[in-house]
Amino acid sequence: MTYTFDPLVPRPIDRPTEVPAELTPERLVALDDAKIFAAPERAADRPAWRARLHAWREDARARHAYDGSAYARPEAAWAARCHTVAQVWLWDELLYSFEEGRFTPRRFLADARERFGGLDAVVLWHAYPVIGLDDRNQWDHYRQVPGLRDLVDDLHAAGVRVFVDYNPWDVGTRRGADDVTELATLVADLDADGVFLDTLKKAEPELVERLEAARPGVVLEGESKLAVERIEDHSASWAQFFADSQVPGVLRAHWYERRHMQHHVRRWHRDHTEELRSAWLNGVGVMVWEVVFGVWVGWSRRDAATVARMTAVQRAAGDLLLEGEWTPLAELDPAAERAGVYASRWERDGLTLWTLANASDRDHEGPVLPGAPADGRLFDLTGGGRSADGRAAVPARGIAALLHVAEGTPVPEWLPGLLAELGRRPHDPDARFRHRLARRLAPAAPAVPAGGSGPDGAVAVVPAGPYALTVRYRARETGMYQGAPYVDEWKPLPPRLHDARVLQRDGVLDAPVAVAATEVTQAQFAEFLDATGYTPALPHRFLAHWRDGRPAPGTLDRPVTFVDLDDARAYCAWRGGRLPTEDEWQLAGETGALLRGEPAVWNWTESEHSDGRTRFVMLKGGSDHTAEGSEWYVEGGRRGPEYSVKLLLPGLGQARSATVGFRCAWDLPGGAR
Repeated sequence: MTYTFDPLVPRPIDRPTEVPAELTPERLVALDDAKIFAAPERAADRPAWRARLHAWREDARARHAYDGSAYARPEAAWAARCHTVAQVWLWDELLYSFEEGRFTPRRFLADARERFGGLDAVVLWHAYPVIGLDDRNQWDHYRQVPGLRDLVDDLHAAGVRVFVDYNPWDVGTRRGADDVTELATLVADLDADGVFLDTLKKAEPELVERLEAARPGVVLEGESKLAVERIEDHSASWAQFFADSQVPGVLRAHWYERRHMQHHVRRWHRDHTEELRSAWLNGVGVMVWEVVFGVWVGWSRRDAATVARMTAVQRAAGDLLLEGEWTPLAELDPAAERAGVYASRWERDGLTLWTLANASDRDHEGPVLPGAPADGRLFDLTGGGRSADGRAAVPARGIAALLHVAEGTPVPEWLPGLLAELGRRPHDPDARFRHRLARRLAPAAPAVPAGGSGPDGAVAVVPAGPYALTVRYRARETGMYQGAPYVDEWKPLPPRLHDARVLQRDGVLDAPVAVAATEVTQAQFAEFLDATGYTPALPHRFLAHWRDGRPAPGTLDRPVTFVDLDDARAYCAWRGGRLPTEDEWQLAGETGALLRGEPAVWNWTESEHSDGRTRFVMLKGGSDHTAEGSEWYVEGGRRGPEYSVKLLLPGLGQARSATVGFRCAWDLPGGAR
């Protein structure tokens, strides 16, 4: 396939903006559009470059009549110190236990403390990429989760702020109130601290006002570049896919307003050192995102350790970073500069902090400051304590920090605790990516009596022996069985995203398999309940469309829905069978013997997988339901037997859907039936 772009190279829109040597009024306005102000390579050019940055900021604030009043809201002050935010799928297996059927925030936060030094906030991602499977809208995917408010309260009790996610593209599911009303009500009901604006750079003023009324101090964080004029009322922004200059540059939004927090993120990258370097030198934060819509993109030990070291300093020295005089690309010893070391300097009330980053692949150990301070005390924060001569060890693609306390200035109260924390957080040079393999899970034996010894209706028989299959699917950010679909790519675009793809699967059937020609009906499932008294361990949404425990009149012959994998497994076991695997379903379907019920619904298959963080299953058959209006929905429509959809499994009964049913399979004795 030929592409018109190289997905491994930043697009023009991602690249830093050069700061012209002569700033005309037109050029000053043009700089408003930058993501990052590119830095000059020659040290001699940097003082003038910094002067031009100051000139742009003064001009831009005047043009936009900026007064910073939004940042004076006491309820929102936390955002300026929110350096690490994790984006987490509600059903991430660190946050949710499928075995226990409950949320496990302590386990999730303990892992974050151990590897990343803790989190300041989380985005609870909820609907995409499962929304569109049925008529549930984005609000339903929050509101129908039992115990969600308790989860938010537990996170708050641990000192972690909570963002909810807003999907403005959700226009083709069940309609309720308008989005502004729904979101404002949700924020108030969950006591959410902020809103992540998925696919939006900014919220419209009406939404800002309504959210503020519902939850004073609510923090809005847009995706990607935020317009200068909206820094006024958006306390944070998501610095996604921001490419830096060779010499680290300055983030435009944070330079404009120091209290505006940005979170660097390149979701598909396995080397995060460039975005970490930019965050460290700009005094901003990072988005820790290890499971991207069901795909493992976990951070290396090196990068995780760097986050922990960065945030330890940023949390302790927050006043310096927010209120101190910031000098980007501060002067360093020429040997350090030649070694690829860069620094920002922050000065306030007798304290001077240097944040140092090494962009090279070699450790630098030696002088970093142009000269040792003549008085006071100099502390090598990341080197374990005091430094007498302005020397430091800055590890390859890592960070370091120095703190000078002027003569007569008290040593800050936070210094001993910071040194102790950094002593527990050494640099880790291990940059390997640690893969996770998704493994097929063996289903637990259902606790129901067997009611039959084999199929009692029409079936499609799949013979024993080897097989090879062509599977068709739509390329989504979920990937398929293993691995990330867009390794080290910038922003995936069509035809890399949402295009039709194929994969080959092969295997061997040890014995012939019979797959029911028809899906299990509502009448058949009611018979199963009457015979066994089956009750699911987690009853939420179980047969939600039934009334008084029975199907509605006239629907007995329709496929049963609002059942999850365990419900389907229990029924098949009662029938003396099991669910077919996705391959068996496809092999049976390709015989032409499988019939579709009315309405057509997706079919569960015995294909539950987990990589330890995400559970998923393959759906077969297609559905008469289709959510229209956005490419981000799960695709609908009737599908051929070769078509598969990877569905991330939610917990607490949320997997039960109006558009998913099942059919049974039976292992036959060797030979023909």
